[in-house]
Amino acid sequence: MKLEGRKIFKGKAEGQALVSKEAISFYGGVDPETGIVVERGHPLEGKSIAGKILVFPQGKGSTVGSYAIYRLAKNGKAPKAIINRQCETIVAVGAIISEIPCVDHIEIEKIKNGMQVKVDADKGVVEF
Repeated sequence: MKLEGRKIFKGKAEGQALVSKEAISFYGGVDPETGIVVERGHPLEGKSIAGKILVFPQGKGSTVGSYAIYRLAKNGKAPKAIINRQCETIVAVGAIISEIPCVDHIEIEKIKNGMQVKVDADKGVVEF
């Protein structure tokens, strides 16, 4: 299946989808040293986002979250790509400064946990 959306930051990536139906806070919600979601009660609590195609509706929380994404990238614990329903400023800035392929305006409900997903952010396309 092919889904078309909007490019937030360029690049291509392929990997296993890690899907959340809830927003993610990168500042305080994800450990920047390990890439593990630490937010209590979050559907991804205890799971690592490192090296995954991270699929979630949008970000939430502090604008410091952009720098938390950058720190994840510098530590080699960032996702390979980010797919959002609606990418807000925190995630957009984080993806751009961290050079993580990112697309939004995607029907994320069609992507299931564990699927092999290809992201071509240059074209705003997600395939699985």
